[in-house]
Amino acid sequence: MKTLLKEGSVVSAEGAALCDVLIEDDKIVKTGVGLTDADAQIFDVAGKLLFPGFIDAHTHFDLEAAGTVTADDFVTGSKAALLGGTTTVIDFATQYRGESLSSAYRHWLTKAEGKSSCDYGFHMAISDWNENTSKEIGDMIDLGVSSFKLYMTYDDMKVSDEEIYEVLKRLKGVGGIAGVHCENSGVISALVKEEKALGHFGVSSHPKTRPAEVEAEAVSRLLRIAEIADSPVIIVHLSSKEGYGEVIKARERGQKVYLETCTQYLLLDESLYELPEPECFKYVIAPPVRKEADRDCLWGALASGEIQTLSTDHCSFSLKQKLMGEKDFTKVPCGMPGVEDRAVLLYTYGVAAGRITLGQMCRLLSENPAKLYGAYPRKGCIVPGADADIVVFDPNAEGVISAKTQAYNMDYAPYEGFKTLGLVDDVYLRGTRVVGGHRITAERTGSYLYRGKYSL
Repeated sequence: MKTLLKEGSVVSAEGAALCDVLIEDDKIVKTGVGLTDADAQIFDVAGKLLFPGFIDAHTHFDLEAAGTVTADDFVTGSKAALLGGTTTVIDFATQYRGESLSSAYRHWLTKAEGKSSCDYGFHMAISDWNENTSKEIGDMIDLGVSSFKLYMTYDDMKVSDEEIYEVLKRLKGVGGIAGVHCENSGVISALVKEEKALGHFGVSSHPKTRPAEVEAEAVSRLLRIAEIADSPVIIVHLSSKEGYGEVIKARERGQKVYLETCTQYLLLDESLYELPEPECFKYVIAPPVRKEADRDCLWGALASGEIQTLSTDHCSFSLKQKLMGEKDFTKVPCGMPGVEDRAVLLYTYGVAAGRITLGQMCRLLSENPAKLYGAYPRKGCIVPGADADIVVFDPNAEGVISAKTQAYNMDYAPYEGFKTLGLVDDVYLRGTRVVGGHRITAERTGSYLYRGKYSL
């Protein structure tokens, strides 16, 4: 089966240029101007941007957390992803205490296999570091899991400084890489005790107990450990100017540090925690959204290329689930949806607003995550031989984000009322048109993505 996309503008890290794209079966076979093929089904995409399929390297579908399970599983989450132009997600397979990595891997494969409408891979989140876990790192690499997650907070997931060092040394030996959630767990606990002692149990205490300094301290400590281990590392969901400053110091020392931030840290701010209940519950995430100065810093870092990827940390909980913490802000499940809105928000408030270029958008959403997570050039680019994952994007369509029209299994939209410019019209996943006219046209077509070593 052949498909020919005619008269569109192909977007790469270098920018956009008029170019036709010929697809045969699941691969891109030819690109160029004026292509013809008598056997191909032709689609006129004049005036549209053709992006490589977007990759969201930070999602939590069907995750058990905070005494409940995320509202979006791989069925609903993956369909929302496709409508946002995301053709691949890399979710977090989680090793719970006492569990082997292989058991965690099989558990997550069962969650996704035959259910996901987009392609999927896994990071392995390590919570129980021991001799057997260390041995299993090699098994994970063989299974195409080349990236791992470490938490410096959350009692049921956090690892010690000693364990962080040992994990980084082990990963260096096999070519793996770790992404780390950086917050100082002990200081957060102390601040929570102080707030509760004052009788403060509302959501307005959430940002007070997780200030930017607890992120910055943990980033600094992680990077010093990584320096001793002589290992590269990824800081996930960076939220603050202070945390960014610690990364710049490490890079000036010669360290290799990769940065991810998320849409919410570019567009939302801490005033949301002062909204009346239950509205404020919707924005309880960790790290919290912060101040305008932090947003400005992160936008600047995107523009200068100092941040490599933009993800969502999609971790959705309904308002009913959020209200589990109605009498105690520490009981509110942390997380919000985002995988459907990421690209259009970045285009609207980044590209169209003049903050970043089209090429930078392509790097952040496609090329860089493909390279950092071992999927390039199969994913992340529109070149012959690559998977035919293509987003047909209308740059002129206007819209408004609304819970009434989203695909999430959710009863609210954190970006409710945000005006948007741009729309994902069509999406091709390995040559199959899975979104047409911004409607899902093929479901449960996703397959597991075997990933190699990072190359960014």
